[in-house]
Amino acid sequence: MDIAEELLQGNRLALSRAITAIENEYDEATEIMKKLYPHTGHAFVLGITGPPGAGKSTLTDRLARAYREQGKTVGIVAVDPTSPFTGGAILGDRIRMNGLTLDEGVFIRSMGTRGSLGGLSHKTADAVKAMDAFGKDVIFVETVGVGQSEVDIVKAADTTMVVLIPGMGDDIQAIKAGILEIGDLFCINKADHDGADKLVRELNMMLDLDSNMSDWRPPIQKVIASQGEGIEELIGYIEKHYAYIQGNGLLAERRTKRIRDEMLDILSSNIGRYIKGKIVDSGRLDGYVESIRKHETDPYTVVGDIMKEMLK
Repeated sequence: MDIAEELLQGNRLALSRAITAIENEYDEATEIMKKLYPHTGHAFVLGITGPPGAGKSTLTDRLARAYREQGKTVGIVAVDPTSPFTGGAILGDRIRMNGLTLDEGVFIRSMGTRGSLGGLSHKTADAVKAMDAFGKDVIFVETVGVGQSEVDIVKAADTTMVVLIPGMGDDIQAIKAGILEIGDLFCINKADHDGADKLVRELNMMLDLDSNMSDWRPPIQKVIASQGEGIEELIGYIEKHYAYIQGNGLLAERRTKRIRDEMLDILSSNIGRYIKGKIVDSGRLDGYVESIRKHETDPYTVVGDIMKEMLK
């Protein structure tokens, strides 16, 4: 029996091995995904993003426990920044969710960004699909929240929650480009700290000025994740948003866009691998660079020739 079949029969070790194959781009990863794909599309995917230090891991832990109390199974993909030395994930979100590791209904996986633009590993989507095929009801994708990743996370999620905390740099985090556009709901964590109400007011003011607002106005919920306060109300808003996008066709629209983005991503990745094998690993790149340096040719001509060769 192969990894995909074992995974579909509920083998947790097979799920772990499948994600390892996906993350490391092992030869069998594509075959695994082909077998799993027909069994996907059932899980609700929640994206959790925001600046470092906002308490996203603690919040994820609390949300996972609350969903488990409802009898739902949970998958968590924690996207860590990657160590430039080992290529491994360095934050170790699983350490902060220790209490969940003994729960058979929860599966947690940390994934390194591996230099992906925006900090969100392009393999995250496949890890989510593997957990979906495994039968998880709710899957959290928690990102480091630096650079472009606040925007990139939308590609992997049905609903996106932006986590903010009071008192960070004049609350400029709240009006950062793209944040308002991607947040389906806002969570103000550490709401017992000074400035929480001010941040809520500023967010509301920014939402009032948003001319692109649909008939869904992103709610703002204050929580104290470390004490479990406000979690029940937050889940109420998450489920309300999911019902909203299911009811008006937005969920199908988002998932269609996700398929489109994934196809382009896979295509781009395969082209990159082809170029690496044919041009970089073969040593031809060094020859091209030397010719360009001597002004015997130019990068545009070289790239044009490579493209012609590829498309033959």
